[in-house]
Parts: sequence; C-alpha cells; structure tokens
Amino acid sequence: MKNSMYEYYEVKPVSGIADMMEQALKEAPLEIAYSYKVLDEIRSLTYEAFINRVSSLGAFLTEKGFKKSAIACVGKNSIGWITAYFTALRSEGYFVPIDKELPENDIIHLLNDSESEVIFCDEKFCSLINERKSELKFAKIFICLDGAESDDMFISLSDALTLGSSLDKTEYLSSKSDPDDMKLLVYTSGTTGMSKGVMLSERNIVSCVYYGLHVSTVYTKGLSVLPYNHTYEAVADLLVSFHHHSMLCINEALPAILKNLRLYKPDYIYIVPAIAEMFHSRIMKDLALKGMTDTFYGLVLKSKELLRNGIDKRKEIFSFLHDIFGGKLIKIVCGGAPIRPEVGEFFENIGITLVNGYGITECSPLVSANHDKYNDVRTAGIKLPCLEWKIDNPNEEGIGEICVKGPTVMLGYYKSPELTAEVIRDGWFYTGDYGRITNDDKLIISGRKKNIIVLDNGKNVYPEEIESYIQNLDYVTEVIVSGIKDENGIEKALSAEVFLSEQKTTAEVLKEIKNVCKELPIYKQISKVTIRDKEFEKTASNKIKRFIGDKIKKKN
Repeated sequence: MKNSMYEYYEVKPVSGIADMMEQALKEAPLEIAYSYKVLDEIRSLTYEAFINRVSSLGAFLTEKGFKKSAIACVGKNSIGWITAYFTALRSEGYFVPIDKELPENDIIHLLNDSESEVIFCDEKFCSLINERKSELKFAKIFICLDGAESDDMFISLSDALTLGSSLDKTEYLSSKSDPDDMKLLVYTSGTTGMSKGVMLSERNIVSCVYYGLHVSTVYTKGLSVLPYNHTYEAVADLLVSFHHHSMLCINEALPAILKNLRLYKPDYIYIVPAIAEMFHSRIMKDLALKGMTDTFYGLVLKSKELLRNGIDKRKEIFSFLHDIFGGKLIKIVCGGAPIRPEVGEFFENIGITLVNGYGITECSPLVSANHDKYNDVRTAGIKLPCLEWKIDNPNEEGIGEICVKGPTVMLGYYKSPELTAEVIRDGWFYTGDYGRITNDDKLIISGRKKNIIVLDNGKNVYPEEIESYIQNLDYVTEVIVSGIKDENGIEKALSAEVFLSEQKTTAEVLKEIKNVCKELPIYKQISKVTIRDKEFEKTASNKIKRFIGDKIKKKN
C-alpha cells in the first residue's frame, strides 16, 4: 500500500477478532503465543492451546447466561488477564479493563458505571469485592484469576476453564456482534466523577491493528511490559502481536524488566519514554563510573564511519550494551509521550531502532508512528493509512490542535453525549493535543492543550517543549514547567520544578537550565527553579501527574 510519500508494510487483512483467532489457529497453531512465569518456572502456551482456553472460558460464560454481558477485569498483567480479554472480545458483550492502582471507591464506581455482570480479579481484590458486594449493582459472577480453589462466592479461573472444556463450544463460537457496537470500554481517568469511558468498537480496534502494522511492524518475540488496562498495551501490543503470530513474554513487574529482557531475549518491546529514559540514564551513568564515556563516543564515531561505507557492525561493536537487553533486541516501540531525540539517537547509535509514535485512547489508540525506513525520532511519525488529519486554527508556526478522522476514532464517551459532541464535530475528533504537520507529512507534538501556559504578552508556551530541553541535563530525573503568576493571577514568567539524581544548589541548576535552553526565545526562558525532595506522583503507566491549582494534570 502506498501514498504519495511512503511505502507501507504488507499485512494480511483481518475482518474481526474471530477472524484473527481463526487465522492464528490455521497458520500458527503450534507456535508459542505466550510465555510467562509461575513462581520461578517458565511456562508457555501455543496459539492452539491459548485459543482452546478462550473457547472453554467462553463456553462456560455462555452456559451461565453471560453471552452478551459486560465483562470487567481488575488485576496485574497475567495470562489469566489476557484470556479474559480475548474471551470478552470474541463474545457478543464488551470488555472493561480497570486500573488495579485505583482507590477502592473508584474501582467500585467503575464496576457499577460500566454495568459489569462478570468480574475477573486477582486474589488480592477478592477481599474488596467480598466486603463490598452489596454495593455492586450489576455483578452476578466473580472469577478469581490466580486463586487455586473456588469457594461460595468466587470461582477460580482454573475451575471455570475445566468446566468449560467439557461443554459444547458451538454457541459461543457462533457469537456475532455488530462491528460498530461497543466492544471495549476504557476509562481514561482515575478520579470518580471525572472519569471518561471511551467506547471503542470491534471495527475501531481491528482497524488499529491492521493499519498500525502497515506503519510499524513487529518481529518474532516481544516482552509485554505496560499495564494491560491501557489501550496502548491492550491493542497496539497484545492484539498486534497476536495478529502477527509473534510470541509475547509477560513481564510480571516493572522492576523486573532488565532481568526479563536477559531471560526471554525478545527482539522487540513496547514501552513509554520514562522507561527508555531510564535505560539510557543507567547505561550512561554506568559508562561514566567505569571511565568508558570517551571510549563509547569513540566507538560511535567508528561505527558511523563504517555505516557510511555500507558496513553495519553496531551489534558487534556494542555487544556489551546489547547484552543488557538480552542480545536480540532489534526494535523499541515508544509511545504515550514525546521522547527526547538524544535518547532515540543513543539507541540508533548502538544498533537498536527506537520508533516513536502518537496515540490517544479515543483513537484506539494509534494515530501515527515512525516507519523503520523513515524513522525520525524528532517526530511522531506518519499517520495510519486509514486516517485523515489536520491542524485546527494553526498559529504562525503552524501549531494548532491535532484533529483526526477515520475508522479508529471512538464511538464516543460512555453515557456522555454532550461530552462526545464537544470533541467529535463533523466527523473530526479534536484530540486536545497541539502540534504541527511537517512538509513530509509527519507529526510533531507540541503539548497538551490543557497544559498550555498563556503569558501576559499573549505568547503560548508548551511546557513539554521546554521540559525536553531541561531533561538534557543528566542529573534532572523529572521536571515540570509551569507559569509564575503575579498577584492578579497573570502568568508573567516560567518556573521549573525538578527532581534530581544528585545534590545541586538552586543557583547551579538555574544556571545550567538557562544554558541548555539558550536557543529558545526569551519568553520561553526559565526564571525560577524549585528542587523537589521526592519524585512526582505518577499514574499507573508511569506518567507524571501535573498539579496546577486544584487540578491534576498528567504529563503526557
């Protein structure tokens, strides 16, 4: 498939989740679909075995009368979570992934708001469900993902699978739903009363998988790291990997990433910029401690000279760094926020491609990504070939609100037609993100509309842009830029609040921030610095929460 500028990867068409599973059963039945740990033992499931699990669980729920139900899941990343997810997607009902890090009241609220009749949960949430069962207005069956035995209230997933395996699968497997009905209900905020339920259809998510693979391919084995309740991981990784018939290895906890990279030796991984920054920072600090910084940059120059002559020896030259990632890593897919070009350049220098992209839950979630052939980490890449995009009301720099139209755009916000009408107008989804489109049709993100700082001189400042400059200081671990208000509430200057990895005075930090930001215009210069004594509060996907007045904003 081609457009005027780019050639896309070829991808096998897929009409829906059932078709996706049938293709896998026909083309890769004995290939490993998932690898995971049970205690310290590594176990695996072939595509055939996994699909049989889904069919058994589906038959069990159908026999119990939940053929068209809302199916919620709250728990850690696990093979049980994935089984519940695919079972719901294959059914006539819809799936509701819930963030396990939410306060208890929020979890109960979302279970009720979503009208979930089937609830899958980890054993750690069983006591919560048991204590507050009377508050659950729609729940009828509770399935424990990791419990070994069933009791009066909960049935274990293993028992549900055993019972389902002996049932006739015909009714479940013949299930059909309108591809434009809600199939996935994703809540984008953790604050009760503010949460928005994004309604995604089967057409939405399958379009994201199919057209996403046109832009950014995957390989044979991935490490699955990010929380499954986020669409970035649930669609762009879980479903993309499944349709590609890759093996996906489950990372059981965030601190285990490096250990599991060495254990499973994947050739691709989906992460957020904070994790890529962590990899980069740790490696550079380790090189400095070993007195190898100059040696490293010398090797970079050597490898670049070889590349100019058509010889790629980066994997051999930097084998000591590749070993940190298991020795097989080819590609890092990075999304959820912009990433500093320096980090992308570092990975490119050592022979690992880092591709940045842009997505939003309301677009299922992918809008654009960098193609391996046309990778430019300074941008969020090229749009999916099924989409149109435009910049609304651009300023003199071409920056305005990013608008998207196409089959990945959500149905709307759950039970909120007024809110839906605010963001979907004439078929265009207004993302709330600001950016510009380059002459070669790539997207550059400036920042979130809600984060814009409007100075008294009328200039708009995107704090994310300035933060990317400040993060070039090795010792700045985290930073938030905000406006300094005078007694009348007017923003006249800019402040940076930082969390550091080493001891520095405020004067030292301000001086070095001014130095790294010197190429920015005067109105974008930082005039005040505050040093934090602890990290910023973060979301489950490791995004900083912005505290501005009495509002909380996530640093996207």
